[in-house]
Amino acid sequence: MKNNHTLIIGSGIVGATLALKLAQAKMPVTLIDARPARDESGWQAVLSRRDARVYALSLASINLLKDVGAWQKIALSGRKADYSQMQVWQLNGMGELLFGDSESDAPELLGSMVEPAVIEYALSQRLSEDDVSDYLTVIAGQKVVDMDWLGTEQGYRVTLEEGAVIDARLLVGADGRGSFVRQQAGIGLDTLDYQQTAICCAIQTAKPHQATARQAMLPTGTLALLPLADITDEDKANPQHWQSIVWTLPRNQALALIEEEDRVIADKLAAASNYELGAISQIESIASFPLAAQQAKSYVADNLVLIGDAAHGVHPLAGQGLNLGMLDVKALSEQLTHDYARSGGAIWGSNQTLRTYERLRRPHNSLMMHSFSALNWLFAGSLAQLRPVQQIRSEGMYRVGKMKPLMRLFAKQASGV
Repeated sequence: MKNNHTLIIGSGIVGATLALKLAQAKMPVTLIDARPARDESGWQAVLSRRDARVYALSLASINLLKDVGAWQKIALSGRKADYSQMQVWQLNGMGELLFGDSESDAPELLGSMVEPAVIEYALSQRLSEDDVSDYLTVIAGQKVVDMDWLGTEQGYRVTLEEGAVIDARLLVGADGRGSFVRQQAGIGLDTLDYQQTAICCAIQTAKPHQATARQAMLPTGTLALLPLADITDEDKANPQHWQSIVWTLPRNQALALIEEEDRVIADKLAAASNYELGAISQIESIASFPLAAQQAKSYVADNLVLIGDAAHGVHPLAGQGLNLGMLDVKALSEQLTHDYARSGGAIWGSNQTLRTYERLRRPHNSLMMHSFSALNWLFAGSLAQLRPVQQIRSEGMYRVGKMKPLMRLFAKQASGV
């Protein structure tokens, strides 16, 4: 079993989900988290606050979280906002796209908005439960300071900051956009700086969100209004009025706006949305982050594989970043266990296995990354405001919106299943 050992560096949502998938398959796995472990009181302190950020989980991601036993805990907590409609529109044109069916008595679920800490808490609970604990070791509060490749048969030797050494046949980098694993492996990175910054916050609106995820395509960038779970008794008495906002703006404009008073930001935000959900009565947790796309030049090397943000990062306009990482987990775990079973337990993390994973995921992720970049270019920036581009864009959205089979196909693609 030692030769089948897997070491995952990075225990965010993607890394922890992969660890659980492998442990459920009775494959020994060690998960390293640079962050100190939280006790129960620490988790409750985090969860007591509303997070302005949410992940728009697709049905495929929800199904994967169900497979590892985490979604059941999220559902029990009630800390999620399901959505059955997606509305995309442009304010300076005639185009609007509406995915899903709001008129049905039982509208079909398209996905769910969940705060990062809610998912992480559910996964952390699962990591210590009896059905996986025999195969899973979690090391928290330690950074990896060195990694040496010992050859194909042995894999990697990893050194932690307190001096502990771990040998692993397969090393998985799940350590985010600035991946130490990717850098140490000498894997290059293709990047695209959008010269945009996203403002993120939570808002309480006059009108309810009605289980609809909304996105306005503005000349300055996208403005997403995403349903947030109701967490207080007051929220639940008047439900569906909290939204998570991701407002993309040119960098200088965003940095100037973030310095304004909260009330000024709230008023400008309501105006930018054309008061789609009415006035904004409260605004919380305002933050900003620069936007860039990136992709590793290779997802794999001998005895090493990258997943999630360590491998790729996309524009947030479609909310697909985490979903792409979860599809990485599904593809990698299935390929690893398939080749292991096929070889009678002789092959774990071979070059052939890892290259198959890369062929499955890299073209798809590249397509998504370039598609989001093209959409961003089509709606934001100076060229996008030329009259011919506006007319083509508006007519295209209008025509697509009239094609119901095509709209159902787009909704299915967005769900990931």
